Amino acid sequence: MRLPDILRFARDAATGYPVRTALSVLAMAIGVAAVVLLTALGDGARRYVVGQFSALGSNLVIVLPGRTGTGGFNPATAITSTPRDLTIDDAGALRRAPAVQRVAPLAVGTSEINFGGRLREVMVAGTTREYFAIRDFAMAQGEALPEEDWNNGSAVAVIGATVRAELFGSTPAVGQRVRIGDRRVRIVGVLKSTGQGLGMDTDELVIVPVALAQSMFNSNTLFRVLVEARSRDAIPQARDQTLAILTQRHRGEEDVTAITQDAVLATFDKLLGALTLAVAGIAAISLAVAGILVMNVMLVAVTQRTGEIGLLKALGAPARTIRLAFLAEAAMLSAVGALLGYLLGQLGAFALRQAFPVFPAYPPDWAVIAGLSTAIGTGLLFGFLPARRAARLDPVQALMKH
Repeated sequence: MRLPDILRFARDAATGYPVRTALSVLAMAIGVAAVVLLTALGDGARRYVVGQFSALGSNLVIVLPGRTGTGGFNPATAITSTPRDLTIDDAGALRRAPAVQRVAPLAVGTSEINFGGRLREVMVAGTTREYFAIRDFAMAQGEALPEEDWNNGSAVAVIGATVRAELFGSTPAVGQRVRIGDRRVRIVGVLKSTGQGLGMDTDELVIVPVALAQSMFNSNTLFRVLVEARSRDAIPQARDQTLAILTQRHRGEEDVTAITQDAVLATFDKLLGALTLAVAGIAAISLAVAGILVMNVMLVAVTQRTGEIGLLKALGAPARTIRLAFLAEAAMLSAVGALLGYLLGQLGAFALRQAFPVFPAYPPDWAVIAGLSTAIGTGLLFGFLPARRAARLDPVQALMKH
């Protein structure tokens, strides 16, 4: 029997029992669709987090007040266990580090902004002009905060696109005076719309000089200090120099935490990559279940078609040809199910991207290839037993049963 004849035999056998075939194909399709969709979710989460951290800026070292870990109780440091404030002067001292290109202190709080009777709550970020360059913020109108002494902030502000639209409508915002909390400030610029980033929607942000923000919030400590290294290779040096300067300023105590952007990205990348593999493994279990269903269907087919098998053998068809015919049917069922599942998975991922445009839910290539090959491989593996059983049937007994 030639290969086209074997494929025609397998096709006719599959279409002869449409309900049975449809159930086998559906089971395999659900398994492949689960792999494609779940890996799209996992890899989408990884890409989203990496993208959000990358949007913070490049070559960053982020300095936080306090230590993230402790080395146990030490009587010598018990009296000074409370971490010192991270101050504007601390941030200013970091600018002298050779590996550092820019430094931006950051104080964050919430307040109310009022203009012409319109009132709304906003997030206020106190920082300096360098912050705009580090975050790569573009101005839609006006200009960024002025270059000035960090300890003496002018009564000026830069606002996000949403704040501008809600407070001023079609009225020009630049040059207007608004009230933020109990302070009157002048709008000097409006940011271009950039959207959400790590929980901070820059379109709803109000940026003021850091000294003004600390005065508004009655606080001397900084929320963060963003340090930009001169290059990617200089990031470790910038971190070490930052820690050395702050330790010296804090009387020999290393009471701050400096994390590099690359370290955070690598951690999240590994964590979410492992999560993607885990959900792919869980989804792949359904492919094994689908393969078992294919095996059961093929075993039933062998029982139902003993007479047909006996006739083929009586006409001289070797055992190898019978085996190939049944394996071809199993492969056909698995391949159709795998392709249908791939299309369903891609459709589900597309629906996710439409519902959540910021979430890049694209299935990784390795998951698609693994899902399709596992589906076909599973179908062939579980189809081998029925194929072997059919090939071993005695032609005389098969014709008698028929």
